[in-house]
Amino acid sequence: MNRLKVLVADDDPNVREILRLFFHSHQYDLLEARDGAEAVELVEREAPDIVILDVMMPVMDGFAACREILKKRDIPIIMLTAKDEEFDRVLGLELGADDYVTKPFSPRELMSRIKAIFRRMQRRPAAEEESRTALEYGELTIRPDRREVFAGGEKCVLRPKEFDLLAHLAKSPGTVFSREQLLEQVWGYDFYGDIRTVDVHIKKLREKLSPMKDAYIHTVWGVGYKFEAVTDDAASGD
Repeated sequence: MNRLKVLVADDDPNVREILRLFFHSHQYDLLEARDGAEAVELVEREAPDIVILDVMMPVMDGFAACREILKKRDIPIIMLTAKDEEFDRVLGLELGADDYVTKPFSPRELMSRIKAIFRRMQRRPAAEEESRTALEYGELTIRPDRREVFAGGEKCVLRPKEFDLLAHLAKSPGTVFSREQLLEQVWGYDFYGDIRTVDVHIKKLREKLSPMKDAYIHTVWGVGYKFEAVTDDAASGD
């Protein structure tokens, strides 16, 4: 099995040294960046398996680096955020980060987050085999086999977890899922993030599906969310 290549971007040399010693002792290859711009460059040149981005960095901060990296590659990203900074955590998730760790943290905790992300990624192909049939609801078409979504005839570009969430809801139209159920069933038991992760992804999905005249994802106040199927008759107003 190939050694996992981890890129850590943090302007604090002490943090990088601690992680360097820890990851090397656990047979991980570590790439180091001192700022966001250097992280973006290393992603292009070295193709790491996962990226750890500190939010507060010179030249280019972690948010900007996350945005630039995901324009070029679909790669897992964990954000390092200041303790109790909810805005940082939510913004990182909205930009497409997979998880976050608050400072101060232990290297063992960070490694656990990394392992959890890759366990979820390994489970994804098996889940995709469960459904090869396209889901069609009015203007919306979901192709689980190709992981493609077409909204109003146009291809809709979704992040992997956005697709997983939409497909999960669409496979059970009318069923109300609590946030806890969605975290458990879409993210998995080993997800470390908080429950607001679901709200952030629902918000992004609604934004990306907004060109369609029909709303598909509905909030059930006090409970969670459901997918409301739109039939051809309903879409035409009959």
